[in-house]
Amino acid sequence: MRTIILFMLVFATACARIADVGQAPELTPNGQGYEHLAMVAPSAREVETASTQHLKGSLWSRGRMSLHGDRRANRQGDIMTVVIEIDDRAELSNSTGRSRTGSESLAIPDFLGLPERLNRELPAGASLDNAANVTSSGTSSGQGSVSRNERLTLRVAATIVEELPNGVVRIEGRQEVRVNFEVRELTISGYVRPEDISRKNEITYDKIASARISYGGRGQITDVQQPRYGQQIADIILPF
Repeated sequence: MRTIILFMLVFATACARIADVGQAPELTPNGQGYEHLAMVAPSAREVETASTQHLKGSLWSRGRMSLHGDRRANRQGDIMTVVIEIDDRAELSNSTGRSRTGSESLAIPDFLGLPERLNRELPAGASLDNAANVTSSGTSSGQGSVSRNERLTLRVAATIVEELPNGVVRIEGRQEVRVNFEVRELTISGYVRPEDISRKNEITYDKIASARISYGGRGQITDVQQPRYGQQIADIILPF
């Protein structure tokens, strides 16, 4: 019964993949996710009263739309630019060595004359003169090294989706670019202090707390690079 259920699941997955043959991968529609909800929420809309409407273009107004107004994102629904410039390099090398040698010997050539009498009874070549002789030797060594080099330069627009009581805001951003039959996806999320946002309405990734950055893709090239489901399951189950 379990075999039949497993076969049906595999068959259903295969049918879904066959339906995508010759078709470009679909982009995620706009209007879904936290970004859209944050923009359409009532708290994201700026309500302009008649008393402030005429100051919209005033030089002395402190409003966001004035000439010297602060247009940095700081409210739910506002958009900022996240600059991702990762250039990490790490090199680690460790080595260990250990050696031990031991020797033990026990001889009873004169023990109340017993060895001499017992030697006569033993087969030819056997003797109790050297009753025991033990020698041990052990050597172990280990070496390990880690070398990593990562470089990534990206820019993506992110939306403030939540304002926390302490003034910190939570952001989320998603970007999809389709070229032929391959979609490149970039997602980012995390927590930002409004004062860390520059006058250009930009923030670098190293100032985002709990940053979650994902850069990958889906499509024909990614599909070919992935091992088949059966191979992945075999790699997990097989002990050799």
